Amino acid sequence: MHDPIDNDIEEHPLRYRANEIDETEISGILSTHFNTATETPSPGVRSKKLSFPDSDATPAPDYRIGPDAKESMELTPLSGDDSMDEKRGLKQQADDVEEDSPYEVVRHSVSNKDDPSMYSLTFRVWLLGIVFTGVLSFVNQFFFYRQNQLSLGGSVVQLLAFPAGYVLSRILPTRKFTTFGWAWTLNPGPFNIKEHVLISIFATASSGSPYAIDVVTIKKIWYKSDLGFVASLLFILTSQIMGYSFAGLARKFLVYPAAMIWPASLISVTLFRTFHEIQDFGGKMSRTKMFWICFIGSFLWYFVPNFLIPALSYIALLCYMAPNNVIANQLGDSYNGLGILNFTLDWSTISSNMGSPIAYPWAMACNLFAGFVVVMWIITPIGYYSNTWGTGNMPIYTAHLYRTNGSAYDIHEIMTTDQHLDEAKYAEYGPVRMSFQFAISYGIGFAAIMTLLVYIGLHYGPEIYQQLRQSRSINEDVHLKLMRHYEEVPHWWYVVLFVITFATSIAICEIYHMMPWYWVIVATIVPLVFTIPIGIIQAVSNQQPGLNVITEFIIGYGMPGNPIANVTFKVYGYITMTQALNLVSDLKLGHYMKIPPRNMFVVQLAGTILASFIELGVAYWLMNTVANICTPEGYPFTCISANTFYSASVLWGLIGPGKLFGTTSPYHPVLYLFFVGAVLPVPVWYMQRKYPNSFWRHINLPVAISIAGAMPPMPAASIVNWFIACFVFNYIIHKYRNTWWQRYAFSLSAGLDSGVAISGIVQFGLFTKAKMPQWWGADADHCKLAPTGGFLNRVSPPA
Repeated sequence: MHDPIDNDIEEHPLRYRANEIDETEISGILSTHFNTATETPSPGVRSKKLSFPDSDATPAPDYRIGPDAKESMELTPLSGDDSMDEKRGLKQQADDVEEDSPYEVVRHSVSNKDDPSMYSLTFRVWLLGIVFTGVLSFVNQFFFYRQNQLSLGGSVVQLLAFPAGYVLSRILPTRKFTTFGWAWTLNPGPFNIKEHVLISIFATASSGSPYAIDVVTIKKIWYKSDLGFVASLLFILTSQIMGYSFAGLARKFLVYPAAMIWPASLISVTLFRTFHEIQDFGGKMSRTKMFWICFIGSFLWYFVPNFLIPALSYIALLCYMAPNNVIANQLGDSYNGLGILNFTLDWSTISSNMGSPIAYPWAMACNLFAGFVVVMWIITPIGYYSNTWGTGNMPIYTAHLYRTNGSAYDIHEIMTTDQHLDEAKYAEYGPVRMSFQFAISYGIGFAAIMTLLVYIGLHYGPEIYQQLRQSRSINEDVHLKLMRHYEEVPHWWYVVLFVITFATSIAICEIYHMMPWYWVIVATIVPLVFTIPIGIIQAVSNQQPGLNVITEFIIGYGMPGNPIANVTFKVYGYITMTQALNLVSDLKLGHYMKIPPRNMFVVQLAGTILASFIELGVAYWLMNTVANICTPEGYPFTCISANTFYSASVLWGLIGPGKLFGTTSPYHPVLYLFFVGAVLPVPVWYMQRKYPNSFWRHINLPVAISIAGAMPPMPAASIVNWFIACFVFNYIIHKYRNTWWQRYAFSLSAGLDSGVAISGIVQFGLFTKAKMPQWWGADADHCKLAPTGGFLNRVSPPA
């Protein structure tokens, strides 16, 4: 697995506040991302004027709507004494009422108007889409291999594309050209909202590091069998575009029905409308100016912790106070310890793993941090220092694999020449062992899957059932009716994409001995079966149950002893569905924004293909030029995620779940956490229903447990400092400087992230071969004992 439980938490844009469309509010982001329910539909009518919820309260708003929140549009029956004028007045009142979405949360965000004459796929879209796709793909892939894995998301594109599009609308020539009878121009007029949306979708269709690159990386670095650039490119493209074909074929069930709300898309809609529906900013400093101020400051400051004084990235107080004490080092270290009293002055440390803390409401951050404390500061020390499973001779926190004596596990000692498990060598060399925290994180990951499913069933079961029934009938709401103005993408376009990618997948897997052809078919059946039901759950609850463990169990038992087949099966079986649902979410965004479907098809496909080329190029460039990449000696290019992915390929693929969790394995008890996870939400749900106004209403178990899925490889101190920053911004500033926070928090976050990203690339180009003189501040790690062994074998720090 990429992580014990894949937990990709994305930063989302903002939502409206209180009838002031120029003010944005970020406090609802994670409540929609993790805890959004939808209301029972009320009559499909709405007055012309859009209104927005008024809320200045500190707690994160909850989009959960109950029966009391329904809007009633019923007309009072007239008695026989009513005059004809009153009847005419009521008739006129009814005529003035406009059709709108039957869901209030949609009405608050999405306009029920459209201008079919508005241009969308323009030269500006192509130019800015290609530029932003290139920048995001390069930056995110570059930082994927670094110890602090910063990632730029769609929010940066949304923010910067607006002024960029405006500038192009002022400087590009308006002359019209005719090519093969087709009239076109570089500048059709003012930059509009549909262009803005298409640029964002273009750039973010596949801007994050593709999961398939993990496979390419571990084959080249650890298994010493380079797949090659062309084969790797086809592998990436097939896994990405096959998901696109599933997304297109699922439109009838996941995009068209009004019941399929997709709350995360509503937040993007809100931000886009915020940019384009404001004319008067009241003389205040613009958000764009705030972005550039923060960008420049962040760009310059990052030279200090990244190059001049790396010790500022993690200030481990316990290690400074007791440098020769193993336990103090283990408790205080970030990467191989628990991060206690470990602070930072480096923004990349704060935001590189969990995303910007400004994007999370305080209540959800408390749930996340509570889960971290329970797992890392309570369960892990108890299990580790009691030497559970004989892990006391290993580091307390690591994704590396070990022998029973605590030495590193060399997989080449147990593999055949074709990289399969040699049973005789394995019996002679000995079983693989992992740290207590790594092992228990798998068990908590098992519990998290069941907790999420039960939680969704308890909280959203009736809504999902009702909206599933409604989605089958597809009663057209106003948005679907408005979309009838545009030519739809024929199903056969998606079928052709599927046939091409499916056939290519089989050819790649057979020619390069990645997986037998019949397992490709089985892997394809998984997203074929689960995309629609999982998509319905996500469209209603904004939570996506992960299938990664299911796919690993299937291939782990089906082809034990074959690590490359294991990770390849997961790419086609799990990641294809994840990519499909990401693209469905974009399709719903385009549906809400009335983007012509064929234009959406073009930009999604173009963005995916372009990003795949750039990301793979960056990956090969770094793997071929950075000395000792993916090792501690290659700092800062230590590949913490790829290291975890490699360990998972060994555990689930080379060794297999039969040996790893069998009845004779010490890790067999973690399987019982499946049952614990199924039971855990029930008492919390009961207390929330019995005491709806107590502190129980703030508890979100799926959020709290999900943090275990990122640990390892996430540095423990990163979570600690992320929570501190969230407390400062989303509690103190949000509460006491609310107006400033509403206006500038998002721009500040995007500016800090972008400044660090660009600064890191510039420094890599300038200082690749430069080294600072050896002194205290030049050493990024002052916890020398944490990664070198366990508490049972106290070792001295290296000379």
